[in-house]
Amino acid sequence: MKNVYLVIFVAVILLGVFFSYQKREIKILFVGDMFFDRYIRQVGESKGEDFIFYCISNFLKDSSLVVGNLEGPITDSPSVSQGTVVGSPENYVFTFPPSTAKLLARNNIKIVNLGNNHINNFGGWGVSSTKKYLAEAGIKYFGQPREARSDSEDVKWGNISFISYNEFGGDSKEKVAQKIKEEKESGQMVFVYAHWGDEYAEVPLRVKNVAKLFAKSGADFIIGSHPHVILPSQKVSDTIVYYSLGNFIFDQYWNKEVSTGLVLELNIKGKEINVIEHKVSLNRDGRTCLVN
Repeated sequence: MKNVYLVIFVAVILLGVFFSYQKREIKILFVGDMFFDRYIRQVGESKGEDFIFYCISNFLKDSSLVVGNLEGPITDSPSVSQGTVVGSPENYVFTFPPSTAKLLARNNIKIVNLGNNHINNFGGWGVSSTKKYLAEAGIKYFGQPREARSDSEDVKWGNISFISYNEFGGDSKEKVAQKIKEEKESGQMVFVYAHWGDEYAEVPLRVKNVAKLFAKSGADFIIGSHPHVILPSQKVSDTIVYYSLGNFIFDQYWNKEVSTGLVLELNIKGKEINVIEHKVSLNRDGRTCLVN
């Protein structure tokens, strides 16, 4: 009888833990494009890198984790773009200082998307360097270019799978849709971080069609980047789609559209997602701050 009571006791404990986990609410923040070269690098060198996050750091740390798009490689090479003429080819070749990874980690940015059109600015070597620095800082990454992959492209965080769609050099939309379907069928929630669309422009039809495909495949949430401006959101079937969060850390200040970004606060309980939007301002002193 003692063994029977022991089994019942253990079963009750396990059920309690299970239901407690199901009721546990987690908070994930999604941010847009992050960039640490040109003027942002200059600010970091003159005022210290923590100054960039000075007025938003506590907000970022008050969440389970932060996910964003890392718009370029982390290497120990000197900057190519700093001090160049706007519009020149060199102005669009990015590399971020090695200290960038630890700066992200200090501000609770634990997962980054590498599936974008600038991660290859320093070729395969730059991608490998980026992955090394991120791993050393304890940051997970997903969405690496096909030619640079040596491990899993996607990231799991508990029962959430993060999948990248990079219109400018990643897997085809059909292959991404298949991955979404497989993760969904395995019982995961699926969040897609998509680098797509046209810079500073409204949502093109091709992007809306991709969103429909991903929604049909089972994506729970789709977050967009690349246009550098905030674009509309909508529900496609049961899938929430934000076509672009705009900039988060960037040195674009010529109008309010590019110097205002959107941070999404996702409060997740079980399979339910509650979304709160927060506007941020990209200030000319290099800081990104919440808009009151």
